[in-house]
Amino acid sequence: MVLLAAAVCNRTGKALISRQFVEMTRSRVEGLLAAFPKLMGTGKQHTFVETESVRYVYQPLEKLYILLITTKASNILEDLETLRLFAKVLPEYCRNMEESDIIDQAFSLIFAFDEIVALGYRENVNLAQIRTFTEMDSHEEKVFQAVRQTQEKEARDQMKKKAKEIQQKNREMAKSGRTTGIGSGGGFGSGSYRSEVTPVIDASSTLDAPSKTSYSKASKPVISGPSKALKLGSKKKDVDSFVDQLQSEGERVADSSKSLTAPVSKSSTSAINQERVHLVVEEKISLTAGRDGGLQNMEVHGMLRLRINDEKASKVRVKVTNNDKKGIQLQTHPNIDKKLFAQTSVVSLKNPERGFPVGQDIGVLKWRFQTQDESHMPLSINCWPNENGEVNIEYELEQDNLELEDVQINIPCPSGAGAPVVRECDGEHHYDSHKRMLQWRLPFIDSTNKSGSMEFTINGQPDDFFPVTVTFVCKRSFCDITVNEVQQIDGDAVEKFSSEVLFYVDKYEVV
Repeated sequence: MVLLAAAVCNRTGKALISRQFVEMTRSRVEGLLAAFPKLMGTGKQHTFVETESVRYVYQPLEKLYILLITTKASNILEDLETLRLFAKVLPEYCRNMEESDIIDQAFSLIFAFDEIVALGYRENVNLAQIRTFTEMDSHEEKVFQAVRQTQEKEARDQMKKKAKEIQQKNREMAKSGRTTGIGSGGGFGSGSYRSEVTPVIDASSTLDAPSKTSYSKASKPVISGPSKALKLGSKKKDVDSFVDQLQSEGERVADSSKSLTAPVSKSSTSAINQERVHLVVEEKISLTAGRDGGLQNMEVHGMLRLRINDEKASKVRVKVTNNDKKGIQLQTHPNIDKKLFAQTSVVSLKNPERGFPVGQDIGVLKWRFQTQDESHMPLSINCWPNENGEVNIEYELEQDNLELEDVQINIPCPSGAGAPVVRECDGEHHYDSHKRMLQWRLPFIDSTNKSGSMEFTINGQPDDFFPVTVTFVCKRSFCDITVNEVQQIDGDAVEKFSSEVLFYVDKYEVV
């Protein structure tokens, strides 16, 4: 057989996608496809039409046609066998057989068509082999990822080098008589709480200061200094065009020039109006639950950070209220008076004559809570996949005092099954075709809408829909740690302060 072209068109002959396997002009292909509906008669049982030069072999697919254009000398039996294989490929990518689905999956379908026919001749492949070939790893992608990781490593090395230079400069300043405060004297750096994410280096602070880790959606990396290692060399334009292409396809991609300058922490200091004394209660949760119920492990790590924005307010004490009934473990910084905190829940320096560092986020108190009791879960997720392709998933807020914002529940989908058909959904949903992930989004969950569900259909096995992952943000403390009052040490005057509370997800999955 000599296959000239394969196409999917509508009833009027409009081409949705077309793949030519021999040299043909666009006008030639469009003319052949436009002539196809006019050649079809009514009441005919066969599925091919011939003209003086070509043969059309077609198969109706609801409102569409899958169409092969061959020479008249081609073997009609082989043509029909090839047509059946083309017809089997389409449902792999387009579940609903609508024009919009064909257009959305055009590139994937063309790649699959190329696996069936090469230079006009049928390849000896079946549907399983086509699926395997189209899902194979890309060597070019691996090279790109390797280059990217190398650039990130060089960026981190450059930051460490710059940080050492800054530390050395601060030590020289301290020796010359210009002290840098508690941080340079073995204060809060050595024993302070450190976030698991990589910190961003700021030229105005030393390594002794703890990392800034409060949540912000629009956090941007801080560049420690110019460096040739932060660029992608002569391929920068190619990388930018690749990123632009991904963004045009709906993929969320960070700016490549920024992502390689310094690792972006999961959260950074919030840009709210701060008083002279600013306090942040920050907690992050790591949770793993079973698909059949039960909590495998749950950990909540919390931290109280203090920031002094005015040197006149550096000598203060902070009154903390612990309303937790779960049994959390509290720990103060080594420079904090532990006995005073144990007796009165007041955070104050051991040496009252020394003030807190100015312009730095200082971790003064941290806590930890670990449990396997599922009654402490903030949000429970139940996913019920059936063998007939129906999947039901529901959520329920277990802690009525929490108000969860920007909730996103991610359900993985089987490869090669196309986009799921969502029948019912509380909230919004979006299917990420690149990651093969169905994203269920709920802007707000509290006691007024503590439960909700979504139902969709897609071909797959029950294991294909796990692990289900969850992300959210909450502006209330899970462990119920609050700051009541800030007082000046000299004179016990009440100091006006600003505060914020943030509870966010580090890992939350149902396996």
